[in-house]
Amino acid sequence: MNFTGLLLLPLSVIYGFIVYFRNKLFDFGILKSKKFNLPIISVGNLSMGGTGKTPQIEYLIRLLIKDFKIATLSRGYGRKSKGFILVDDKSNSTIAGDEPMQYRTKFPEITVALDEKRVNGVNRILNEKPEIEVILLDDAFQHRYIKPGLSILLTDFYKPFSHDYIFPSGTLREARNNMKRANIIIVTKSPRILSPITRKSMEEEMKINPVQKVYYSYIEYGKLIPLNSYSEKLELSKISTILMISGIANPYPLQEQLKTMADNVESIIFKDHYQFEQNDAIKIKDTFNAIFSKNKIIVTTEKDAMRIKDTDLLKNFVDLPIFYLPIEVRFHKNDKEKFDKQIIDYVRKNKPNH
Repeated sequence: MNFTGLLLLPLSVIYGFIVYFRNKLFDFGILKSKKFNLPIISVGNLSMGGTGKTPQIEYLIRLLIKDFKIATLSRGYGRKSKGFILVDDKSNSTIAGDEPMQYRTKFPEITVALDEKRVNGVNRILNEKPEIEVILLDDAFQHRYIKPGLSILLTDFYKPFSHDYIFPSGTLREARNNMKRANIIIVTKSPRILSPITRKSMEEEMKINPVQKVYYSYIEYGKLIPLNSYSEKLELSKISTILMISGIANPYPLQEQLKTMADNVESIIFKDHYQFEQNDAIKIKDTFNAIFSKNKIIVTTEKDAMRIKDTDLLKNFVDLPIFYLPIEVRFHKNDKEKFDKQIIDYVRKNKPNH
């Protein structure tokens, strides 16, 4: 813990006690957790973000979409709407939030729903979409009013919860020992080559229970996708400089990936789920024009692209080379088979008989 973290420790103690007390109310049954009669998979984390929940949800969708009717349920962080919403073709990131819009854009055949009150959200999904066979809860590890059939906890390989502290001294939303509520723990953003010794060391530090399954995943980057017609015409084989635009919790992996694509990477970093404004467009454009390089482009994340596309901001970039870089989750070979089987077996065993 650094010096700032030590100074904030009294606040962490107060915050930690409040969260501890709330968890005990659920543990003792004073606050009720509702269980539903269909497969519900929760994906969440102990930290405040940046562990890769969105690509993990997308992995589950790809795994299940051929055989099951899927719904995702999110809070819709950053949206300017409230209550229950079914995301449709008329929705945008202002109404729905960037992550739900990403799910809807990439998987139009699934149901994408929003509700701050997840119990109400599940009830509304089952009422309005009775054909649904499995619900994926996005960022719901702390939302204990629902008892998921399968709880997946994500933690970053380079910043595992075992090395973190309760907010504000660190980034944990609750104490480390609450990881025991998870059925599955996925260590995300791991190296592509992972030794058994490293695995064993991490699992000992995290104090994994014998009943919990641990899997390791890494990020697979796709090809640059143009955000306007001007960018579609460009030849990308000789990029020398990239201006990275990021409004996500942890931009570091993207930054490292872009360094493999260009000699020079400059960055403009915004806070997580940032809603871009016209002044930001001016800043981005001025910064890009000031870069002394002929072969230069702008690259952002897929999540940021959802927000840029759904505003008038993109009109400012009609003559600029702007792209986004999609990502997908990949599991290490042995982990993939076991993880996929655990998920599919759970859903098949518990899906409703319509």
